Amino acid sequence: MPRAGAAASPPPPQVPGIDVVEARRRLQGERPPYVLDVREPWEYRAGHLPGAVLVPLGELDRRVAEVPRDRPVLAVCHSGVRSWTAAAFLLASGYTDVTNVDGGTAAWIEKGYPTER
Repeated sequence: MPRAGAAASPPPPQVPGIDVVEARRRLQGERPPYVLDVREPWEYRAGHLPGAVLVPLGELDRRVAEVPRDRPVLAVCHSGVRSWTAAAFLLASGYTDVTNVDGGTAAWIEKGYPTER
């Protein structure tokens, strides 16, 4: 409980999540989302979701302007932990349509979905 007169911290944003099956469905839709891959460059080079744009999590705060605000954003990493952090950051920064891909690239590959290198 905050001290009297102390400002309470805002609650962390609620980050919506989807599985890779839903992510793939959205990517095949009429208005595909922007896919933000927040892994490290070596991970990205090993294989990423088609069309994914690399902005490592450690660089996101200074490169946030590169992420479009005019289309849905899917945040992805290896397993969904770093991308959840990225999605929470984007939502706290005023983005309104950001979704975490639960299971990340590992789940995508496990399903046998195509990747790019």
